[in-house]
Amino acid sequence: MDMTIFRAAILATLVLIAGCDTATPPKAAKSAATVLEGKTMGTFWRVSVIDLDETRASALRQKVQTQLDADDQLLSTWKSDSALMRFNQSQSITPWPVSEAMADIVTESLRIGAKTSGAMDITVGPLVNLWGFGPDKQPVKTPTEAEIAAAKARSGLKHLSVINLSGQQFLQKDIPDLFVDLSTVGEGYAADHLARLMEQEGISRYLVSVGGALVSRGMNAEGQPWRVAIQKPTDRENAVQAIVDINGHGISTSGSYRNYYELDGKRISHVIDPQTGRPIDHKLVSVTVIAPTALEADGWDTGLMVLGPEKAKEVVREQGLAVYMIIKEGDSFRTWMSPQFNGFLVNGKN
Repeated sequence: MDMTIFRAAILATLVLIAGCDTATPPKAAKSAATVLEGKTMGTFWRVSVIDLDETRASALRQKVQTQLDADDQLLSTWKSDSALMRFNQSQSITPWPVSEAMADIVTESLRIGAKTSGAMDITVGPLVNLWGFGPDKQPVKTPTEAEIAAAKARSGLKHLSVINLSGQQFLQKDIPDLFVDLSTVGEGYAADHLARLMEQEGISRYLVSVGGALVSRGMNAEGQPWRVAIQKPTDRENAVQAIVDINGHGISTSGSYRNYYELDGKRISHVIDPQTGRPIDHKLVSVTVIAPTALEADGWDTGLMVLGPEKAKEVVREQGLAVYMIIKEGDSFRTWMSPQFNGFLVNGKN
């Protein structure tokens, strides 16, 4: 994997494109779908566009891959020479110059982190690594309280800030070994970036995805809204839980049921609670968020996932978010959605 997106392996299948983008159009229709695919950030990307000839499709695929490679070089924690890792490796606590894109991603992450009382924490990397979901190897025994405390001491949103000085953007940390991990929002940022590329290319009918973050615009080949299927929370089958129309919006899902390992007889989730320093152990197994951008959706789904069902509902109501949650109850599941999400739901598919 090229990037510390510890959700990447699961999110490629958590939110599934619902088949209508590749369906054969009616005989009367002249539109046709072109699907381009590739790999980035330790996961997969997919672009579905309408009425694109073979030559232009080939050129577009190269542009997509080039752009995503650049995004990976910006955000990766698996590449020692990425822009983010250069900041992480620096022991300086003076303002560190970064691109406008990096500053925007961190600013949005800090905003969502504050709204979730620190549940969405992009400085939680030391804890992620400690529990075996980062570049470090999986632990052979449960981390000790002392190890967890040491990792927590190297994290915390209060230690990171974004500064604008005369039009130049900077990141600043107040502890030398603070480690920023943007994997929780990397897919969303990349999906939004792909959507901007489509607009620049004059493409107005598309569905783009990076891992589990998607953005759409316009209609599919059948002249219908792009539809996205939310998968049932199981690692044994690819079954649909709900279907939504997201035209013009971003969507992202976070789940705790695929990326895990067994340690000391317990299932260890990849989702780490920054407050406890431990993997979550509540009953919330999947959170889907629809937002104006995939970056926002990607950040919110992580924070809400960490909070658990009851605290997450409080934040959703306070912020007026479009959210769909799946909660485990015994051997079955129950769902909960906000009124804002209900407006995107395709009737009869809940």
